[in-house]
Amino acid sequence: MITVGIDVGSITAKAALLKDGKLLGEKVIPTGYNAEKAGQNVFEEIISNLSVDPGSIQNIIATGYGRNSVTFADRAVTEITCHAAGAHFVNPSVRSIIDIGGQDSKAIVMDENGKVIDFAMNDKCAAGTGRFLEVMARALEVDLNDFGSFSRRAVQPATISSLCTVFAESEVISLIANSEKRENIIAGIHKSISARVMAMAGRIGLTAPIMMTGGVAKNSGVVRALEERCSSVIEVSSKAQVIGAIGAALIAAQTSG
Repeated sequence: MITVGIDVGSITAKAALLKDGKLLGEKVIPTGYNAEKAGQNVFEEIISNLSVDPGSIQNIIATGYGRNSVTFADRAVTEITCHAAGAHFVNPSVRSIIDIGGQDSKAIVMDENGKVIDFAMNDKCAAGTGRFLEVMARALEVDLNDFGSFSRRAVQPATISSLCTVFAESEVISLIANSEKRENIIAGIHKSISARVMAMAGRIGLTAPIMMTGGVAKNSGVVRALEERCSSVIEVSSKAQVIGAIGAALIAAQTSG
């Protein structure tokens, strides 16, 4: 049985393909301005890369911010359910997830079968999300991919007190004007994100082991700040960015036929 999961986020579109319960491959592309086109493109690219005949695919499930734009999918499933299923697939011992994506952040607690027990979500404000980091990267003129290494060199993390992206950006600009080192500012940004995300997670109470998913999981500085805040090791899989797509493909396999 071949199934595909498609996760269309605000920044990237991801696809994962499973065959008989095994992950054959995944693909990540920029979403761009057209979520429907991105979903179509990432699907076409993954089946082309893996030389899979579209007619052999039994079930396609879409998830993520743009899931309803994937009109060729058999069904759309919330990313909370898909991230839980994907994390369980990667590591069945995981009991909690911190997912920071482009436009929202989520904390999820699940049982030993990968089923969601409870969750909390921030989808009303850009603070604590990938967009927040993008805004800060532009203000600092630092490649976002370098944020982790910059923060490791910080001597004294700067204080970013505002929880609003607009006001936090103003704080960063003021810090730049006062000749604060970029390393300290970036470390301060990571601490600000961790404080906001863990305050949200505190509403449901995380249970270890904890895994971080979503594109921001690639930022080692954010991961470190979250670990310090929750006093627990946070697992980051090499598949962190495509966990939602993996979960969607897995659910597609479980519900096929």
